[in-house]
Amino acid sequence: MKPPRQPVSLSRREFIGRASAGAAAMALAPHIRAADLPPPKLGIAILGLGGYAGGQLAPALKLTQNVQITGVVTGTPSKGLNWSQVFGFPEKAIYSYDTMARLADNPTIDLVYVVTPNALHKDHVIAAAKAGKHVITEKPMGVSVAECDAMIAACRAAKVKLSVGYRLHFDPYFAEVTRLAKDKDVGPFKRMGGGFGFTMTEPQWRAEKKLAGGGPLMDLGIYSIQAAGIAKGEVPPVAITALEQPKKRPEFFRDVEETIEWAMDYADGTRAEFVTSYNGGANRFRAESDKGWIDLSPAFSYNGLQGATHQGKLSFEPAVNQQARQLDHIAQCIREGRESDVPGEMGRRDLIIIEAIYKSAAQGGKRVEIKV
Repeated sequence: MKPPRQPVSLSRREFIGRASAGAAAMALAPHIRAADLPPPKLGIAILGLGGYAGGQLAPALKLTQNVQITGVVTGTPSKGLNWSQVFGFPEKAIYSYDTMARLADNPTIDLVYVVTPNALHKDHVIAAAKAGKHVITEKPMGVSVAECDAMIAACRAAKVKLSVGYRLHFDPYFAEVTRLAKDKDVGPFKRMGGGFGFTMTEPQWRAEKKLAGGGPLMDLGIYSIQAAGIAKGEVPPVAITALEQPKKRPEFFRDVEETIEWAMDYADGTRAEFVTSYNGGANRFRAESDKGWIDLSPAFSYNGLQGATHQGKLSFEPAVNQQARQLDHIAQCIREGRESDVPGEMGRRDLIIIEAIYKSAAQGGKRVEIKV
């Protein structure tokens, strides 16, 4: 089940106090050369101030080393005002969706993080790119491969970087998946499985195809697709088979799936089998070969991951903030002019897989071959 949402909690007094302390420290150390100082943080604007922005990105932005929030884009002015008071950026850096073009005039914003419903990602990414800003879009990248192509093209035309908000790549438990996959005494993995799900009890946009593009596959199943990609060195599958399970609450999930199962076959014979649902809990990933295995449960939460391998229990301390690591990595890549580990092309790859899953399910489990 997803962790509970958390409010933005840093008070304006705390923010000003920290800023003043930093200024005082600099005043007491005039001998420090500019070359000795860390590079300035990149400025980021959060676009869409819903639960994920407030509960996960806001706390992460208090921990980042390479990026700081310098503006927001929101349809709710009162939310924007709260964020400006908490994080100390001026009210003029609060934009609406209709005034995004004005981002081009704000040199303190280098990067825009799109955190709106899935079907709105394309328009918001393109608008940010046209304003000359680098872009992160939350997962899934869009609701179709065609949308992904449009976003990638817009960012290339604007000469800005495009990344996807994939956080698993920055958690040490999945770093261990990567390590074992490359270890000649364990990998490569030949079998994978697991799933992610929870019981949705209240109607929300994630259960509306118009905004979400699909059901739990778009929202939760994409994590299993990501985990498989990590375990296979980002090599994509070559074929998909899938089945949608009968709905137990058809009135609740009118035009999206409630539960869907799928299998991914790889060119080297590897097979991965997963399930995702809005009507039942699951939070596990397992990868194995004939020589070893890794099993994570919970595997896809924002924090508190646990797991074991054939050699014993895993433990990584201290705990990390996945989103802070993700943001710092992407900001550093922008600063250095290189592609991130989670580029737009990866988001496009995953939509190719998702479209194939839906196609196979619509055809009663017929094998669908894909090429990425």
